[in-house]
Amino acid sequence: MEVEIKQAELVEQFVVLARSARGRAAAELITHATSHPSLFAFSELLSLPHILELQGTEHAGSLELLRLFAHGTWTEYKNNIHELPPLQPQQELKLKQLTVMTLAETAKVLQYDLLMQQLDVSNVRELEDLLINDCMYAGIVRGKLDQRRRCFEVQFAAGRDLRPGQLENMISTLATWLGNTENLLLTIQEKIKWADSMSDIDRKHKKEVEDKAEELRKSIKAEMELRGQQDVGYTESGALVMDYVEEDRSRPKS
Repeated sequence: MEVEIKQAELVEQFVVLARSARGRAAAELITHATSHPSLFAFSELLSLPHILELQGTEHAGSLELLRLFAHGTWTEYKNNIHELPPLQPQQELKLKQLTVMTLAETAKVLQYDLLMQQLDVSNVRELEDLLINDCMYAGIVRGKLDQRRRCFEVQFAAGRDLRPGQLENMISTLATWLGNTENLLLTIQEKIKWADSMSDIDRKHKKEVEDKAEELRKSIKAEMELRGQQDVGYTESGALVMDYVEEDRSRPKS
């Protein structure tokens, strides 16, 4: 949260400055913004008319550089190095930090070999210093360095500026997810209704069985009482108990 608040304050400061900067002044402002140690968001600057006016001028390279810092990586800069202005040391570090943010958004476990390749780092010590001192201490990522497995386990990564069209894709993805969730909810509700109906059926069936059992006990008891051959009683559990009584009969002696 602290990172987001600081970003918002810095962005607003640069936006205010950019509103009155044109031509060379706008290009110098881009250099200053991409060199600032705590600024990692550039989409607001990219949307300003005075910045976009650099397109097609002698300062067009500065505009392309700003676009690279908003959406690109160190590898993309290296691949287009002859078409972009040379970077100052602060800008090189910033672009590598942004590259780590991009990689951390796409995977939760980043192998050292991949990081060293993407960041142009020659050894593990240099890589770990970059991750700890320039990324985790800066608050743009959090994670755990696993030297045994030679990887960086990502726990948090600050988001970068959205690429053109990326917002529409995110909205479409969220809409699809919402539709699937609603369908799943309907299915669950139907299952609940079915379970309730089956429970009602079970209760009715149990009641019918108990009523029939009670009728049968009463019928047996009544029949036995009529015969006068046994006393019928019931235990607390409802079980039928019959005590037979022997008749006292006198027979004449022969």
